[in-house]
Amino acid sequence: MRQLVLASSNPGKIREIGQILATLGIEIVPQSALAVPQAEEPHATFIENALAKARHAARRTGLPALADDSGICVDALQGAPGVGSAHFAGEPRSDARNNRKLLEVLEVENNRRAHYYCVMVLMRHGDDPQPMVADGEWRGEILRAPRGNGGFGYDPLFFDPVLGETGAQLSPELKNRVSHRGKALAELVERLKQSA
Repeated sequence: MRQLVLASSNPGKIREIGQILATLGIEIVPQSALAVPQAEEPHATFIENALAKARHAARRTGLPALADDSGICVDALQGAPGVGSAHFAGEPRSDARNNRKLLEVLEVENNRRAHYYCVMVLMRHGDDPQPMVADGEWRGEILRAPRGNGGFGYDPLFFDPVLGETGAQLSPELKNRVSHRGKALAELVERLKQSA
């Protein structure tokens, strides 16, 4: 497997996943480069949405496809925004508006615990009966004001108490090691090595 279609057009995801898989000699091709439209994501769980996206991309291209579904789950909001993280403040998608809305709904909340969650699905073809599935979590808390200029999504508000920095303050290399997506991808990479 030397080439994978990535069922995403998110530049942050493309960059993060591409850097890690390049170490295995796997080239990532964003689905937008192959004129594949975004798949519907009607499901209430990360795993169902990731499966739908990977299957859609694999069937449209005939290539192996990798999809992830990820988001931030806030304890005080019973796991919301969850699968709706990218659209939390409505359309069009906007990280800045999503972050503002999260601060607004948590304004008087003292329980700031949250975690990022990511599930990755690799389908070797569109009808793969045994897709590879990996997941990862990154635990932290939501700050009351943004910090840092890196990352994307909710990274300026997501504080890792072990590292003492937000996702937006971490170097890309460190973030790739500690993040939910980094952990899921590391698990996937190990499985790819074992199946090679």
